Amino acid sequence: MPHLIAPSLLAADFSNLQSDCEMINNSDADWFHLDVMDGMFVPNISFGMPVIKAINKHATKPLDVHLMIEKPDRYIKDFKAVGANILTVHYEACPHLHRTIQAIKSEEMKAGVALNPHTPIELLEPILEDIDLVCLMSVNPGFGGQSFIEGTYRKIEKLKKIITQKKLSTKIEIDGGVSSKNAKALLKAGADVLVAGSFIFKSTNPTQTIKELKAIQ
Repeated sequence: MPHLIAPSLLAADFSNLQSDCEMINNSDADWFHLDVMDGMFVPNISFGMPVIKAINKHATKPLDVHLMIEKPDRYIKDFKAVGANILTVHYEACPHLHRTIQAIKSEEMKAGVALNPHTPIELLEPILEDIDLVCLMSVNPGFGGQSFIEGTYRKIEKLKKIITQKKLSTKIEIDGGVSSKNAKALLKAGADVLVAGSFIFKSTNPTQTIKELKAIQ
């Protein structure tokens, strides 16, 4: 199955958000990737429900919402209400992860779990059957434009091996520092979804950049 491209709107032009949404709609991208930060779990604040609701009015593709927040269970119903199709929470922020995943699924959203760079993938083994998506952070979460962490390749390979052995359909998403320089190697290691922010939106032709990322084999 071909890999998916999910442009991260954290790097978009917020003074012209409708235009960037329409660019993604008309491009080869598959999902909108939306990073929600609370200034507590990560040292930055991004956007919340009103912005996602506004994006959803224009988006014609699924909203892949990545929660970098503490106590995400409080807002699961709210994110469903503003249009989230996939809701990803951080392993590090969820002491009762199974309950959180079930709550996401009860709202008829796909459930994802994100891992920070230092968190071993083995911790997800007991719950992998219940997850639609694992988001591997390839930078430390909180800010866009960071350098890619090379150890990510080994994590992808390990995780892909477990998913294959268990015969699961769980997708592996890579978030942080993705570009044309490492996309091929990420896909070869086993990635299914590539999130790219600065690399797309700061390029001279974002639509073409998305097309090139999508075409990599």
